[in-house]
Amino acid sequence: MTVSNIFVSMISFIAEQWGKINTWLSRSLTDYYMPESFKKAYPSTRGIIDGTEVFIAKPSNPRLQQATWSSYKNANTVKVLVTGNPCGLISHTAPAFGGATSDRQIVERSDLINKCQKGDSLMADRGFNVQDMFAPKGVTINIPAFLKGRDHLPGTTLMKDRKLARERVHIERPIGLTKTYTILSQELDAHYVNIASEIFFVSATLCNFRENIVVKPK
Repeated sequence: MTVSNIFVSMISFIAEQWGKINTWLSRSLTDYYMPESFKKAYPSTRGIIDGTEVFIAKPSNPRLQQATWSSYKNANTVKVLVTGNPCGLISHTAPAFGGATSDRQIVERSDLINKCQKGDSLMADRGFNVQDMFAPKGVTINIPAFLKGRDHLPGTTLMKDRKLARERVHIERPIGLTKTYTILSQELDAHYVNIASEIFFVSATLCNFRENIVVKPK
């Protein structure tokens, strides 16, 4: 228990200190480090957003069991909203919520909208249907098209969606790197669930210090 308490204290301390670092790049820096593929097709991109889930030990409280149950993972989890810069760095992580929380809800409960500027765009998967939340600020959400009752999508739309999917991989790689840390690659102990936000933030920040997050094209 003593070792566990030390770990909790240190993670909380490191998260507090590293939280003072501004990892949200300015518009000018985002443009400077933006890969050419983004500059050609999605030049207004400020970030790529995605949600990731971390398995946790099944809570003993029935209400917490329900709040953390993820139908997608078929297990108890916590969900974190992650934003990555087009150059491959993790620029923002929001607090963790129970796995039952929808993608829209984790965006609503984050401060992401306050970080964006008029004219920015965010890239996301289909589950993040949050255009109405960002439109008043002049921020666009680029997501794959919906069928909306159609049997199939036009060829031009499919090509656009494939191009979007190729660029979205820039957020999947750093998120995958966070899961290489043992504490996130296995079920999170009940004693650590309360600091899941801090654990993920510290892990994500450590990933930003690693080399070759995004593989350079040959």
